[in-house]
Amino acid sequence: MRIPLSWLREYVDVTIPVDELAERLTRSGLEVDSIEHIGGVQAELPWDPTLVLVCNILEVTQHPNADRLVLATVEYAPGSIHTVVTGAPNLYQYKGLGQLTHPLKSVFAREGAVLYDGHVAEKVKVKLKGKPVRGVMSDAMLCSEKELGLSEEHEGILILPADAPVGMSLVEYIGDTVVDIDVLPNMARTLSLVGMAREIAALTNQTLRLPTPTVATSGADANDTFKVTIATPELCPRFTASVVRNVTIKTSPFWMQRRLIMAGMRPINNIVDISNYVMLELGTPNHTFDADCVAEAHIVVRNAHADEQLKTLDGRTHTLNPSHLLVCDTTQALSVAGVMGGESSEVSDRTQNVLVEAAVWEPTIIRRMSTAFKLRSEASKRFERGVDTEMLDLAQRRLCQLLHEYADGVVAPGMVDVRIAPARQVAIMLTSAEVKRILGLDFSAAQLSELLTPLGFGCSVAASDRLEVAVPSYRRDVSHTADLCEEVARMFGYDNLPSTIMADELPTQRTNLALEREHFVRDVLSGAGLNEAITYSLTSLASAANLDPAEAESTTYLRLANPLSSEREYMRRAILPTLLESAAVNLRERGSTRLFEVGRVYHRRDDAILPAEPLRVAIVMAGQRTNASWHDAAPETVDFFDVKGIVELLCERLQITTIRIAPSDVDYLQPGRAAQLIARTASGDVVIGHFGELHPLARERFAMPAMRVAVAEFALDTLLELANVPRYTSISRYPASSQDLALVAPVAVSAETIAASIRKYAGAALSSIELFDVYTGANLGEGMRSLAYRLTFRSSERTLGDDEITKLRAKIIRGVEHETSAKMRS
Repeated sequence: MRIPLSWLREYVDVTIPVDELAERLTRSGLEVDSIEHIGGVQAELPWDPTLVLVCNILEVTQHPNADRLVLATVEYAPGSIHTVVTGAPNLYQYKGLGQLTHPLKSVFAREGAVLYDGHVAEKVKVKLKGKPVRGVMSDAMLCSEKELGLSEEHEGILILPADAPVGMSLVEYIGDTVVDIDVLPNMARTLSLVGMAREIAALTNQTLRLPTPTVATSGADANDTFKVTIATPELCPRFTASVVRNVTIKTSPFWMQRRLIMAGMRPINNIVDISNYVMLELGTPNHTFDADCVAEAHIVVRNAHADEQLKTLDGRTHTLNPSHLLVCDTTQALSVAGVMGGESSEVSDRTQNVLVEAAVWEPTIIRRMSTAFKLRSEASKRFERGVDTEMLDLAQRRLCQLLHEYADGVVAPGMVDVRIAPARQVAIMLTSAEVKRILGLDFSAAQLSELLTPLGFGCSVAASDRLEVAVPSYRRDVSHTADLCEEVARMFGYDNLPSTIMADELPTQRTNLALEREHFVRDVLSGAGLNEAITYSLTSLASAANLDPAEAESTTYLRLANPLSSEREYMRRAILPTLLESAAVNLRERGSTRLFEVGRVYHRRDDAILPAEPLRVAIVMAGQRTNASWHDAAPETVDFFDVKGIVELLCERLQITTIRIAPSDVDYLQPGRAAQLIARTASGDVVIGHFGELHPLARERFAMPAMRVAVAEFALDTLLELANVPRYTSISRYPASSQDLALVAPVAVSAETIAASIRKYAGAALSSIELFDVYTGANLGEGMRSLAYRLTFRSSERTLGDDEITKLRAKIIRGVEHETSAKMRS
């Protein structure tokens, strides 16, 4: 939030330098992002106090040689007259009027002044130099807001108030300092000038000054002319409305426009600016309706009807459903509650009477609607974090006061006030012992009262070590003693908390074997060249259907009772869909990706309230296998065997020996390039996952480029249960002997089936087996292929003789031919 110091000083005396103020705010939990000096010597664009001045525009005449230029006669100091060439369109209306009865006040820059170039989008500094403009010498200029660095407005020169002192330097007149603060959700109370002033007053031992508006009223009472009905009391605890008649739509005063601009908002007209001003000042968002557009003078807060339509102020038409909350009249919707007004009741140049709404909405529904409609505003940001219900009275009086003063409105007496929930009253008993337990500091009740009272807490000393604390309405974040202890620490100063050494012995640390193995899996996959990703555990049926269309109709997904958006409505049952969405973004940006994720999925259980949460691991790989280089201009791309190698590596590092690989027929994998991982358990074989190349149709659903995408997903908790503690043995002192074995088998017989048979008949003498060649050709016969294995034999007790190895080879061949119908290749 941007805080102009000149505005802040209306509510609290700032008695310390701005740098020290920023340091204190940051140390108290309010992170200061930047300090922006406007116009001063420390500013990004300093205004030279001798060259950039307040001036009078005395007369405007037509340029003799250009239709779109005028000559302005300017007085920039008493008796100092200068002629300036300008093309400002907001001066055209004064051409040929002679000496102006009421001279215009503006900003005059003399030769040598440094300004921003108003004709380019970027902030480019230029030094003003005299030059002829269509035959007329011009060595000065009248400035727009953009040229002064105040805003992006450059259609016309800046017009100052009539009481601006001619000859005064601009930096003295409107120079300022803006402190930009990153307000975290737990500091929502500071999303206003008054809220920030309250914090500063507490930190600097100053007194907070709240606005004290006085409103003169006349005419019929608002309660007699308007009615408010709340059909959804759980979503709107309080709704207030005031009526202001006979308003005049015009520009807001310069001082208000200047404050809004420095606070980061764009001035529109006096009605809109007053609404935004009060929101920034008090932290109470509000909305102004054209009162004559409210049917039957009756406001109704209700949920939307199915397929109801509403056109908002940004010109977009939204289709609504019953989860959306609206402010309506008796015939139509008028606004999306707390988010944006509707076009049908907006204030226009024809508006005469306005209805001013200030309400409090349930934060979660505002967040859900602003996300669904993609309508993020300053108002919705405040409603999402919680608005002080008790501030509505002051906000309404302030709005009415400003509408009377700057829109010539006549304020109706009374205020329509529908309150569903009583005022929030929280009382907490805080003891010195509890503070000592949490903070490690000894405070008496009187000392605690001195720290908490400046923040607005009502404190009553019940005993020397007990303090009864009444929580103010604007502190929605405080409900327990731990919250008060945090406030005590903030006010005492985190830097003042003493460092202490633990007096007790450190407890014995017990290792968590499951967690250690989970970290080990991450290390293995990272070491294999994969990058870990963490995706949302919330998803949608549409996202799941991209991997498996049948999932779109699935009733096995767990749906959230209050989803933030339709994209995060269900608990995921698999990791691959969300990981593939992330991979698709990477592929569009970089052309390759290597991701893995370890996380939980959620399966409904009919016999339990809570779901099962098995641990899964997923892998996505695509793109080039290696980076392009001069010696390998066209590197190969990732395919099935890359992900298979990583799966085998993981099983090897986990010392799993009861795993086999078999063909898979899942729909989302490419046939012939799909496999499943099967574990042998005491109860039988269990499929714990699938891997392979993504089917082209599934790849298209994820909007991925046309390339091979290798994927895998497994039940990691099952893998970890099968893992064994590494066993280390000495290397055999005896030599190894290798034999190559080429077998011809039907294509339907997998290489793993033959390898398993070889292991079975080779026994303990076989130390390793490797498939090193696959061959198909007409000479083998249709549907046949040759698989060549390299077998390595070694004993840890003796050297294996040639005769022994020859007999073992023959035994393997007989056994394999008998079990698998494979034959020795001749």
